[in-house]
Amino acid sequence: MKKYLAELIGTMSLVLFGCGAAVISGGNVDGGTAGLGLLGISLAFGLAVVAMAYTIGGISGCHINPAITIAMLVAGKINSKDVAGYIIAQFAGAVAGAGILYLIASGQGNFKMGEWALGSNGWGEGYLGNYNITAAFITEAVLTFLFLYVIFNVTSKHGNSNMAGLAIGVTLVLIHLVAIPITGTSVNPARSFGPAIFAGGKALSQLWLFVVAPIVGGVAAAIVWKLTGEDKDS
Repeated sequence: MKKYLAELIGTMSLVLFGCGAAVISGGNVDGGTAGLGLLGISLAFGLAVVAMAYTIGGISGCHINPAITIAMLVAGKINSKDVAGYIIAQFAGAVAGAGILYLIASGQGNFKMGEWALGSNGWGEGYLGNYNITAAFITEAVLTFLFLYVIFNVTSKHGNSNMAGLAIGVTLVLIHLVAIPITGTSVNPARSFGPAIFAGGKALSQLWLFVVAPIVGGVAAAIVWKLTGEDKDS
């Protein structure tokens, strides 16, 4: 249970810090304060992962992402009996994080939910850069592949365990810098699920892509790592 609670808290924190930065501080703030913008939001997601990696990494491995958990299962790096507990905890944590964000954001006088609210992921006309479904799927699958490939290698016996959390967080920052205009950046089904549950509408109807594409990318990374890396000496 300790591992599952850690995953719940870690995923809740990722959604609250990352999506919270986008919703509350991303644009210009009332009173004239300049918002975080693309770079600031990207850093919020990446730094949230760094903080959680060093907080709960020793307890659960800090997956806080079902795509990571499934990829770790394919790679043989997690016990199969833990997978369901991890994923349930991650989705529950994401819903908790989005719920807390909703309670905070709705306290502003002019708050409106609207389409793709609370930092929901999406694509198509009306969503950020208006990219189509093909671009969205490729973005999520390929960037999740690269994310997991980094994770597998920096956490292997050839990686620097003391720097693994930082390397993973920096990689997530880079991913957000590319993907935010396209999909808002998911690479994490739970991160997408939490806000979509509250936003409903298009965010909920498009949720399938942010479940399927990251899992496809993560499984592909696990297969490639097993074929080419997998803690081998050569």
